[in-house]
Amino acid sequence: LKPSNILYMDDSGNPDSIRICDFGFAKQLRGGNGLLLTPCYTANFVAPEVLMRQGYDAACDIWSLGVLLYTMLAGYTPFANGPNDTPEEILLRIGSGKFSLTGGNWDTVSDSSKDLLSHMLHVDPHQRYTAEQVLKHSWITCKDALPHFQLTRHDAPHLVKGAMAATYSALSQKTSQPVLEPVAASSLAQRRSMKKLTSTDL
Repeated sequence: LKPSNILYMDDSGNPDSIRICDFGFAKQLRGGNGLLLTPCYTANFVAPEVLMRQGYDAACDIWSLGVLLYTMLAGYTPFANGPNDTPEEILLRIGSGKFSLTGGNWDTVSDSSKDLLSHMLHVDPHQRYTAEQVLKHSWITCKDALPHFQLTRHDAPHLVKGAMAATYSALSQKTSQPVLEPVAASSLAQRRSMKKLTSTDL
């Protein structure tokens, strides 16, 4: 899930008209342990378990929504704050679930929203909130009781784009191609060579 896949069906702006689109990489969970193994993701919104190829389920969608909610509230992405972040720093933050909820807009964001985010972006998918738990959270159910603060508008979209580009670069470097060596250098070929030498000696 990512912003470009969440659209309004009409111009009303009514929440009921929100739709999810582009199911090209959508997967249906099946029997067994219900885990999927083939990584299908967009860089900035990938959950740690997908990145680490540990098998994943619907919990990865909650992570993606958590990244989206974080970006909407903060004005920047949680794991890459600019194009100068190194790939190692970004991957470490994603893999460890390390992000900040202080400074900037976070000084005026409610504790309730921070609590929800911390559960949606929990690095352990088994402890991450389910969709049902998200909908039952007080930030959703008691939204009318939340304080009204004007969030700071960030008129620097290039910073967000730079952060996304840095994350994509980090993930691209991680997925490196294996180095192919000559067949004769393989352990199997070497064992066969030793076996032939032993047979000749006999």
